[in-house]
Amino acid sequence: MKLSDAKHAFITGGASGIGLGIADAFSQRGIAVTIADIDRPALAAVMASRTGRWGSQPLDTRDREAWGRSKQEAERAFGPVDILVNNAGIAPDGRELADAKPDSFDRIIAINLVGVFNGIRTFAADMRGRGRGHIVNTSSMAGLVSGSSGVGAYAAAKFGVVGMSETLRSELAPHGVGVSVLCPGLVTTNLPKTTLKVGGELRDGAGEMPPSDVTTADVARVVMQGIEENLPYLISHPQHWPGVERRLLALRDAFSLR
Repeated sequence: MKLSDAKHAFITGGASGIGLGIADAFSQRGIAVTIADIDRPALAAVMASRTGRWGSQPLDTRDREAWGRSKQEAERAFGPVDILVNNAGIAPDGRELADAKPDSFDRIIAINLVGVFNGIRTFAADMRGRGRGHIVNTSSMAGLVSGSSGVGAYAAAKFGVVGMSETLRSELAPHGVGVSVLCPGLVTTNLPKTTLKVGGELRDGAGEMPPSDVTTADVARVVMQGIEENLPYLISHPQHWPGVERRLLALRDAFSLR
């Protein structure tokens, strides 16, 4: 989809981090932006600091009824949504799967995977009917290769987002709607604080993310290019290719077994 043709973008997790970086990039291109987030003070802070066509919606992506209300209010302000970015998510809890707490596992899946489905369910049919639009679903590098201890539920959700995005892409392509899945590595954001706000747990109680050379603006540039070129996979951290390649090579070798 040509960004010059887009009029309105809806971004979850849009009040901070990668979501806000993407929202800023859209706004700079003259696209009206609705940011949705569970953090009301963060939404208010963004709205107070931005000029132009910005709207905000308090939204817990697990709440399907709230999705419908947010869509209605956002489109009343700026018209139909042309670009949906399902970006909201929380961090892994650091527990090995054998020790996982069911409520923590369920929370991670509900926000990181089911929340993405809820966004698709809310907007995709309208895009299909209009024959235009683009959906970006945020997964993670942990959705392409995993094996690290303590990220089992997170990896399950993020692998799920990749598979769901691939299927959605094939379903919507005949109708002129693009789909991309974003798989970033480490970006310094306030994800730990957001995770704690929704009752989540963190590995060793860590409240801060380590520094990263890749910024939210860097990720946003990858997203802008991906939408313009309708790329299936959006990769902001190419340094992780060797790990992904090892997984793919192991799969190739498995197909040769007799």
